[in-house]
Amino acid sequence: MITGILRLVLECVMLSLTDGSLFFLTGKLFYMKTSIQIKLFASLGRYMPNNSDSFPIHPGITVRDLALHLGIPLETAKLIFINGQKGDLSAMLSGGERVAIFPPVGGG
Repeated sequence: MITGILRLVLECVMLSLTDGSLFFLTGKLFYMKTSIQIKLFASLGRYMPNNSDSFPIHPGITVRDLALHLGIPLETAKLIFINGQKGDLSAMLSGGERVAIFPPVGGG
């Protein structure tokens, strides 16, 4: 009987990790993925992925991690907006956000 209870507990364990959610159900591992919308402006447009309207991420990723994954040099990511509000490279994403990144802008 104790073995049966222990097995039931093990089959219902749910863990949350910084790189996504890991579920352990009936002996199988599942990673939760979600997506964001990415907008890259001016010279950063060349780094725009084809699936920018629904770019898959693991919840907990930072904008810094996202920029590096896309190949964007960090010194060129000067202005960051998340859902229309100013953000920065350390902002964590959970999924469903709109992320806009602008390079340094000059003018006169």
